[in-house]
Amino acid sequence: MKNHLKSIAAPRTWKLDRKKCKFIMRPNPGAHKFELGMPLGVVLRDHIKLASTMSEVEKMLNNNEILVDGKRKNDRREIVGLFDIIAVPLLKKYFTIEMDVKGRLILSEVDEKNANIKICKVTGKKVLKGKKVQLNLYDGKNILTDKDVKVGDSVIFNVEKRQIEKILPLKEGAEILLTKGKHAGSTGKLESLKGDTAIYVNNEGEKIETTKKYLYIRK
Repeated sequence: MKNHLKSIAAPRTWKLDRKKCKFIMRPNPGAHKFELGMPLGVVLRDHIKLASTMSEVEKMLNNNEILVDGKRKNDRREIVGLFDIIAVPLLKKYFTIEMDVKGRLILSEVDEKNANIKICKVTGKKVLKGKKVQLNLYDGKNILTDKDVKVGDSVIFNVEKRQIEKILPLKEGAEILLTKGKHAGSTGKLESLKGDTAIYVNNEGEKIETTKKYLYIRK
């Protein structure tokens, strides 16, 4: 069962019926952290419901019918995660992975005009030879830029053109999503930052203290 794990042991971010299914497919290690990603096959079958069996999923993947962030995929165990864009060009269907208020990963359909745009958090930054700046994004992408971007900021990234279209700074007043902690899935407006401590006001008007590293800038 090394390719599967018990449903009860699956991350709480996975939205599944733990009583109905004893085992669930285990994703291969990849760009996303285990708790913020799911196997592509499970997403296609159980969330988007493009197939009723894993055999049907395999057929779709082998026929190059599925794209993730603009790239064709053929591995049902590939991990896909938060804000990835899953496209089915033949059906003109496009989806993105989001997080609900309970901190669970869910699928939302998006318009074709927004199917190449995703919000990526900057998790690392370094200067290369020639003073080129490389940004490390949360989903494993590395991109070169001459823009003034800081670790903790988010960028609106065009997956087709492979370029940054806008910077979303980590600053007071920014709209945020919490991706970890007991308030994972909560959204609100950042009120203050002091060291590694952040205070934000959620959509119910409550002030909540959290850790800076849990913040994901959305707007």
